[in-house]
Amino acid sequence: MSTQSRPRALVTGASRPTGIGAAIATALAARGAAVAVHCRTDTEAGEAVTRSLPGDGHLTVTGDLTDPGTVSRVVEEAIDGLGGLDILVNNSGIYREHPIGTTSYAQWQRMWQDHLNVNLLAAANTTWCVVNHLLHRPEGPAGGRIIMIGSRGAYRGEPDVPAYGAGKAGLHALAQSLAVSLGPHRIAVAALAVGFTRTDLTAPLLDDPATARFVLAQHPLGRIADPAEIASAVAWFTSPEAEFATGAVLHLNGGSYLH
Repeated sequence: MSTQSRPRALVTGASRPTGIGAAIATALAARGAAVAVHCRTDTEAGEAVTRSLPGDGHLTVTGDLTDPGTVSRVVEEAIDGLGGLDILVNNSGIYREHPIGTTSYAQWQRMWQDHLNVNLLAAANTTWCVVNHLLHRPEGPAGGRIIMIGSRGAYRGEPDVPAYGAGKAGLHALAQSLAVSLGPHRIAVAALAVGFTRTDLTAPLLDDPATARFVLAQHPLGRIADPAEIASAVAWFTSPEAEFATGAVLHLNGGSYLH
């Protein structure tokens, strides 16, 4: 990727201590990367994750990525703080129910706008800013990695959160389109279609016996994913040996959806 011996990564949406983003930041740092931990507003939480990372040279960047100007600033802060970037992991996302039969027209429009802004457009804008850096950085365009954290919902459907499923489908398509256009520059792009994962956001659902039975019944392994399992896959995609996986969408859902 880079002429630098130590890779430098930006992970968006990484401030929740038991979330997928924090696990990804930890896995990349454990492999020797310098990591910029992004949070939307809670800088204190982001700093806590940053302090927990193995190694040194990490930093926290804060900002709402639905604002294009803020995206540019956040990426520039990561570049300045780390001395450049080699890896981008687009992990930020929201999931808010809006079933079509019980949602007002006004709320329906708002839910679509919010989900697409956070789950797709923010990732597209962050990717543009990072790719612009990769193609024009002083040490030369020596490749890079971009990973999109998508969802099995893009394929199996999200009946109560349709904007989420549509946005994640767009994220997968974005990854594959960019894999083709950026391949000549040795920038590899891939996506993960992630299934149900145990985080602080999903824990309340699993604490309800009926919901837990419903969720676990979908999984042949009888369990859901741990964030560290998602992080391990991301870490592999960012490794030198994974370049030929560009354009891939990895279905990481414990057999709960087969595509």
